Amino acid sequence: MHRNPRAVLRAAVAALLRPAAATAPSAASRQALPKATPAPTLAEWRPLPAAALPGSGSRRAFSSSAADYGKDVDEVNRKFAEAREEIEAAMESKETVYFNEEASVARDAANEALAAFDALLARLPPADADSLRRSMGLKMEQLKAELKQLED
Repeated sequence: MHRNPRAVLRAAVAALLRPAAATAPSAASRQALPKATPAPTLAEWRPLPAAALPGSGSRRAFSSSAADYGKDVDEVNRKFAEAREEIEAAMESKETVYFNEEASVARDAANEALAAFDALLARLPPADADSLRRSMGLKMEQLKAELKQLED
């Protein structure tokens, strides 16, 4: 069962705000700390095996091919961010002489991001495609809606 985060925060703040004399342990209650072991020298140091590193287990974004598709997902995210920036720039230039050009650039960027997302979904195995659709599908729908707002 999880603790109430507000209660935990209140207790932490209360402990921090107490006077130092009230929270300092007496000399009788202090225990001797164990001596620290010296750090290994450079000659003794050996890297950990990959299996021992944090996050190297089975908790991956995509089950079998995270390394294969990670760069492609990053590329789709980059194109998405670029398209949003272009749409924002076009919206700011609404009712100016630059709007048509800005809107055209924004449309091209958004269509490129959507096409990259669809191409990536087509290449992924079904389980990974579903996972990607769940994690990025709403962003792509948001991009479509913003593009539609631009057209209005």
